[in-house]
Amino acid sequence: MRRFLLWIVALVAFSMGARGEEVSFEVNIPRAVAVGQPFGVEFSINAKYKDFVPPSFEGFSVLAGPSTSNSTSVQLINGKMSQSVNHTISYVLSCSTEGEFTIGSASVKADGKSYQTRPVVVKVIKESGSGSGSSAQGQGAAQQGQQSAATLAEDDVLIVSSVDRTRAYKGEPVLVTYKLYTRVAMNAEGQKMPSFAGFWTQRLNVDGNRWVREEYGGKLYDACPVAEYLVFPQQSGELKIEPMEMSIVARIQVKAPRRGGFDPFADFFDVPQIQEVRRVVRSKEITLNVKPLPEGAPASFSGAVGEFELSVTPPADEIEANSAVTYVAKISGTGNLPMIQAPQLKLPSSFEQYSVKSTESIQTTSRGVSGYRQFEYPMIARAEGDYFIPPMEFSFFNPRLGKYVTLTAKEYALHITPDSHTSAAGPNPALVGGIDKEAIKFLGTDIRFIDLAPTSFRPIGRVFLFSDGYFLAVVIIIMAFVGIAIVLRKRLREMRNQATLKGKRANKVALARFRAAERYMKEANQRGFYEEMLRGLWGYLGDKLNIPAANLTKENIREQLARKGVEAECVEHYVALITDCEYAQYAPSGSGQMEEAYLKGVELISRLEGEINR
Repeated sequence: MRRFLLWIVALVAFSMGARGEEVSFEVNIPRAVAVGQPFGVEFSINAKYKDFVPPSFEGFSVLAGPSTSNSTSVQLINGKMSQSVNHTISYVLSCSTEGEFTIGSASVKADGKSYQTRPVVVKVIKESGSGSGSSAQGQGAAQQGQQSAATLAEDDVLIVSSVDRTRAYKGEPVLVTYKLYTRVAMNAEGQKMPSFAGFWTQRLNVDGNRWVREEYGGKLYDACPVAEYLVFPQQSGELKIEPMEMSIVARIQVKAPRRGGFDPFADFFDVPQIQEVRRVVRSKEITLNVKPLPEGAPASFSGAVGEFELSVTPPADEIEANSAVTYVAKISGTGNLPMIQAPQLKLPSSFEQYSVKSTESIQTTSRGVSGYRQFEYPMIARAEGDYFIPPMEFSFFNPRLGKYVTLTAKEYALHITPDSHTSAAGPNPALVGGIDKEAIKFLGTDIRFIDLAPTSFRPIGRVFLFSDGYFLAVVIIIMAFVGIAIVLRKRLREMRNQATLKGKRANKVALARFRAAERYMKEANQRGFYEEMLRGLWGYLGDKLNIPAANLTKENIREQLARKGVEAECVEHYVALITDCEYAQYAPSGSGQMEEAYLKGVELISRLEGEINR
């Protein structure tokens, strides 16, 4: 009886878990097929069903089907049981007529409700020519053709580049997509991406295994996205995006050569052979017409392009003198968020303002860059009284409207009360003789005290050989020889491990880059300075963490440094410095900003060196 009750409880829980999943009824079909080529259509539902009604398949011939297949999986996680089922009804169709045909909706009943699939348009094409065979790669690929020689047509493997727009404003994001089209089975050995000179770029994540059947140039291909970039033009005029290159190895079926003489069974027993053909395929160069931003930009415009909103959080209405408070401004929206600079905050003369701290939350997708950047303005009010903080202004260019937009925060009234730590009648201890203590500098003494310690003298003519100093020198030489031998042996072991050697030299290499950047800074060469800074920042992490240059991304840096136990704050500061340098490489900047970036870079690398080696 106990076992029977347990089985009843388990079945009830099992059925409840199965009913908890939302019913989904979908169709899977290629959107482009060749005339006379068989292709599959699958209807899938994740629940028990009945009364399945297929579409009419008008214009198509049903070669096989319907055939059904079922799969069930059960999971037990933290004592909670769940079940997922999938039922698939499959057909094999073909079409002998060129054109576009619509496969209507299929219907089914599940859990007492009716469900329908969406109609799908299928393009049936008559291919303009035959290549070296169809691809056996990806979904819906056809079988490979056979040839008498291993040849690869020019259009059997293509890299197609496209942009979502060919005209854009300076700073407006443009989506660049690279897609691989292939009619043969192939593998990629390597790729070379464009340099994107004149652009600030952000690479997007793509699914490199998402193969689909597509028509291109009158032929059917298996297509897969290779790379996607959001590029932000930093210059106006015609900008060129160089071609992308990919090295591929195509595998082509060829018939084995026949032996001499007549053989009536040769065609029957012939076994095709696979030959490899290597080729470098390139996409076409892309030309973008970048329009300059209109003249008459507001004074508060600093290069923001997109659609944004401004919100501010001022400090309390009443604060005490000599106390630190923070004014917070948050800019959110869609556009070139990583390049947005902190809006200017004007304060009364009796206020002291310190370095602005920025935080961000940015998401990059094919639709653009969205999120927010938040700026914190620390300040100290030195004198009591009533003050007004003028309205903060933030201006941006809206490419959709084609004009500048200025957002203005409200004026803020602030009442400063006397400092409770000082006497109301007494002098301000922060001042000495009317001079601010922070203005007082310690001057080093220019007269040194004369050393009166006794001096030791050595008699002239004393023989050094076999003296105490002689034996001491011999001991030192032997110890130095042993030490040098140990160091050389250790060096030889380290040189065998190039990764370890690069990691240990990373700090020296980065500092050498920084010294070169410092020379450019003294020469007021902004472009050269930020190029060397970026080489130093990227190169240090690449050598220190043994990350190939192709995998050096900001997200990869965050992940690898987190594994090394580096504090999240330090990581975000490092990434923010890279972002600022990338922006400042093409944006107008002053020597003060270069000096600040240089000092911050040296400080962050020194801090990372200590935390990674900890």
